[in-house]
Amino acid sequence: MATSIDETETVVEAFVTTSYDYGWSQPCEKVNIKRLGAQLLPPLYFLVFIVGLLGNVVVVVILTKYRRLRIMTNIYLLNLAISDLLFLFTLPFWVYYVKWDTWVFGNFMCKLFSGLYHIGLYSEIFFIILLTVDRYLAIVHAVFALRARTVTLGIITSTVTWGLAGLAALPEFIFYESQGWYGEFSCSPGYPEDEEYSWKSFYVLRMNIFGLALPLLVMVICYSGIIKMLLRCPNKKKYKAIRLIFVIMVVFFIFWTPYNLALLLSVFQTAFFENSCERSKHLDLAVQVTEVIAFTHCCVNPVIYAFVGERFQKYLHHFFHRHVVVHLGKYIPFLPSEKLDRASSVSPSTGEPELSVIF
Repeated sequence: MATSIDETETVVEAFVTTSYDYGWSQPCEKVNIKRLGAQLLPPLYFLVFIVGLLGNVVVVVILTKYRRLRIMTNIYLLNLAISDLLFLFTLPFWVYYVKWDTWVFGNFMCKLFSGLYHIGLYSEIFFIILLTVDRYLAIVHAVFALRARTVTLGIITSTVTWGLAGLAALPEFIFYESQGWYGEFSCSPGYPEDEEYSWKSFYVLRMNIFGLALPLLVMVICYSGIIKMLLRCPNKKKYKAIRLIFVIMVVFFIFWTPYNLALLLSVFQTAFFENSCERSKHLDLAVQVTEVIAFTHCCVNPVIYAFVGERFQKYLHHFFHRHVVVHLGKYIPFLPSEKLDRASSVSPSTGEPELSVIF
């Protein structure tokens, strides 16, 4: 939720850019930061919404249409796509909020969308962790994985993951509220006055632990084990798999590290720097920019976790020809619809063990 605007407090992500920051000896004017955000953020978030919606809907359609949910990995992939879609569902409301500088959807919707936004955010990260562990088991402990990687366990762990994401987002359901100020309304956290700094600190630390430190730690441990195993195998595709591992880790690091560091510095800026209005403005701007980068990760997830898989590409190619090209062939003369229809009527092999991007 891009820029929560309240005239009385500084909000970063959960409590981002304001016009005045009363943490300084004199009011710190941030009107220009608000105006810049209102101009730049809405089109960027709308682009994230469109691209992310398209990619994740394709993943859901392919996984459900071809009924490949008998594999744990695909259960996690489906839940990851649903997490991204839940997160994306809230973006249009934040786009309107940032654009018009007022919250018009009421108190209940403020709590609901703030909570759903954070559930989608945390569940996305948790399912990325599960996919990483699942790959590790499938490659490094293949014998154990044959017994452990069952559909039942996939459903149970997915249910628990959604519950953990709900618990992580519980403070947003509780504290977020629509607050009025001179006829304008904001959707921002209403922390108790004597506990405001503690809750803001908790928010940033929670985000840095769950959103950066924990997933990176799991990736380093699991993917290191996978790379060691792949290097000992004679498989010709091992180097392609190793390159993909590095891409996944580098992409996650690049997308999430700047945002989490900007949040950390913005809330604990007095511990790192001397009080400065200009520095506060720069940190608010850094949060806005890095937030856009972090949120585009939901557009990349379908690509690095699904689309690069050879089996997924086969299913996607079959689906495209069956439901797009064949119908277009009826109206476009140079597309032989009947021939395409016969070619696409052959379903992909059901003997292939997985649809996902297991190396």
